[in-house]
Amino acid sequence: MYTIDFSKPCHVYFMGIGGISMSGLAEILIDANFKVSGSDIKETDITASLVAKGAHINYSQIASNIGNDIDLVVYTAAINKANEELLEVQAKNIPMLSRAQLLGQIMSNYKYGIAISGTHGKTTTTSMMTHVLLQADTDPTVSIGGMLDVIGGNIRVGNSDYFVTEACEYTNSFHEFNPYVSVILNVDEDHLDFFSGIDEIVESFKTFATKLPNDGLLVINGDMEHYGKIIDGLNCNIVSFGLNDNNKYQAKNISFNENGQPTYTLYVDGEEKYVVKLSSTGIHNVVNSLSVIAVSDFLGIDSKHILNGLISCTSAKRRFEKKGVTENGVLVLDDYAHHPTEISATLAAAKNTPHNELWCIFQPHTYTRTYALLDDFAKALSVCDHVILADIYAAREKDTGMISSKDLCDKINAINNVAVYIDSFDGIKEFVQKNCKKNDLLITMGAGNVDTIGNELIKK
Repeated sequence: MYTIDFSKPCHVYFMGIGGISMSGLAEILIDANFKVSGSDIKETDITASLVAKGAHINYSQIASNIGNDIDLVVYTAAINKANEELLEVQAKNIPMLSRAQLLGQIMSNYKYGIAISGTHGKTTTTSMMTHVLLQADTDPTVSIGGMLDVIGGNIRVGNSDYFVTEACEYTNSFHEFNPYVSVILNVDEDHLDFFSGIDEIVESFKTFATKLPNDGLLVINGDMEHYGKIIDGLNCNIVSFGLNDNNKYQAKNISFNENGQPTYTLYVDGEEKYVVKLSSTGIHNVVNSLSVIAVSDFLGIDSKHILNGLISCTSAKRRFEKKGVTENGVLVLDDYAHHPTEISATLAAAKNTPHNELWCIFQPHTYTRTYALLDDFAKALSVCDHVILADIYAAREKDTGMISSKDLCDKINAINNVAVYIDSFDGIKEFVQKNCKKNDLLITMGAGNVDTIGNELIKK
């Protein structure tokens, strides 16, 4: 594998530079005086920001983009093997690193590399951790898979030993990381276009845990089914968190205010410590916050900074984000949930938010996920008063005809007759404007572009 010499900045080309993670890595290299260029299919706010910082970006992916002065190319799994740029890079024998390999090499430059993993909750938990580190004046470098107001985007370049990032299991990319502290929030069945099933997913997380040095720390959800298998044989420090009594870090006396925001009492090793208040909603974020407290304690961060950081963290964009109120008094939220477990957690949080009827506009994400987890999706969504289904967002896949949103609609209605399928965003918007009433709660949900519906609904 090519190894970057960070003391000798070179010219790095990013294929797909506008992606949420790739753009962050590009910005880190720009700050380290590397020459950065790249390509993407269209101009966005993210690419415009990179150009303003000095990057050169091509809005095409053709062979002529690959000049002879490029020293290294960074790519993502989304790059097709027939991509013209990729073929030209291979023809010129230019060294290449995957996005994850680059992130792993960047992480190695920091004493306290913190990698936050899990099938669900990575972005929100990374947001919480970022707020705590900022409150403690640690000046961290942050790479997050969402837009976070407190850092003005998805990346923050600091000047200290602290680096915090999300660690995604898809294509085993987090195996390339070199953390000092790792968090495993949960392990669930997902990304079944890559993994064969839950056993392979559990094994992937176990491999990720083995990347820690002996003096490093694994912070892991002790309530999950696969806890024992993942920690078996590890040589690092291990701390568990969760709601059950067997965990070192435990939340008790949980309550919610009128906005669905939780308060709880923290117990460590069975001993009452202090009361924690969160701005993030839902019981799942109570659990997520416990992992942040455990990491913070290990790093020696004072409890006042922990408490201030957690209460200051609302959420990243598209994580139970309040978009606004429509002209007829409907509160519109947006959430990135695209897995049944995430949907259940988000809807449970919504139940604690004042409303009359609960509406969910759901856009399934990928055909393989929808097909594999169809019954679980139906069960999770059936708790709503009304469900509107948009077409499946294909992402990296092609429609083979094996599954459709109509199939999910039928499954939901077999449980609770609350779902309709509408084949266009305009049609969905018209249906909502006609049927949603004052004081109803509407959530747009999914990892695709369904949030644009909510944006249109609240425009005055």
